[in-house]
Amino acid sequence: QTVWHSSVEYFNINNVTQQLDIERYNFDYSGTSMKALTMKEIKITDMYFSQDNLYKIFADMNIREMTIADSEMIHMLCPSRKSSFRYLNFLKNDLTDFLFQKCDNLAQLETLILQKNKFESLRKVSFMTSHMKSLTYLDMSNNLLRHDGAGVQCQWAESLAELDLSSNQLVDAVFECLPANVQKLSLQNNHISNVPSRVAELKSLQELNLASNRLADLPGCGGFTSLQFLNVEMNSILTPSANFFQSCPRVRELQAGHNPFQCSCELQAFIQLERRSGGKLFGWPAAYVCEYPEGLRGTELKDFHL
Repeated sequence: QTVWHSSVEYFNINNVTQQLDIERYNFDYSGTSMKALTMKEIKITDMYFSQDNLYKIFADMNIREMTIADSEMIHMLCPSRKSSFRYLNFLKNDLTDFLFQKCDNLAQLETLILQKNKFESLRKVSFMTSHMKSLTYLDMSNNLLRHDGAGVQCQWAESLAELDLSSNQLVDAVFECLPANVQKLSLQNNHISNVPSRVAELKSLQELNLASNRLADLPGCGGFTSLQFLNVEMNSILTPSANFFQSCPRVRELQAGHNPFQCSCELQAFIQLERRSGGKLFGWPAAYVCEYPEGLRGTELKDFHL
């Protein structure tokens, strides 16, 4: 409270241990110069207190940016009135699917970072964003997210342009639950084995990262008519389709290296594709190496001839 009424605009507080019991406090939000608050490694030792007494103070802050990171935080209240938050960062806490459900007071929020928490339901995350009318960037990486499909409807913020879902537990059904207007999407390090041919049309999608999944071939662009950048590195692609650039005419860069390529007759068409594409294969030639058969292991595709 003392700092709140000072001339400090950007306040960072790290590695703090709470000592006294947590009690209700009537925080005075008036007359502040504060623009951004950052708190990291906050340790709470009081095990018996009203959660609302603690979280309400932060939820109702009338500032643009707030970070509470690496603090074992299990919840955060919805602001009790229309909030001025533009940026919220809750990196590396213990937040769950209950966060901001049915919360209508974050209409100005543009960036939300929830990396390294304990979210499980992609559908509930989508409903959380549906009330955030200005949200453009959401980071949900390194959680426990799943989506089993089964005709379950998702409802994302229409403004959401960039979504990071990397390092979760998502499978092919994730393509049934994606924001319609997303432009940049990361699904790196999940359990995706196939991009369904009948996916919901993501007409605005320009960048798609599918690295470190279980793909056996390059996906088509049937539902991604604006796709320009595709990353499928470190999958299980033995013999990639040679007609990729025909089905994806707008793609300017394909990252397909570090796959276990099967150097056989069928691969010749893909090697010729690189020559015809005019340098669209990122990392060529060093990242494109034969894995099979054993006698050719380590040979760069550019040096493979029959």
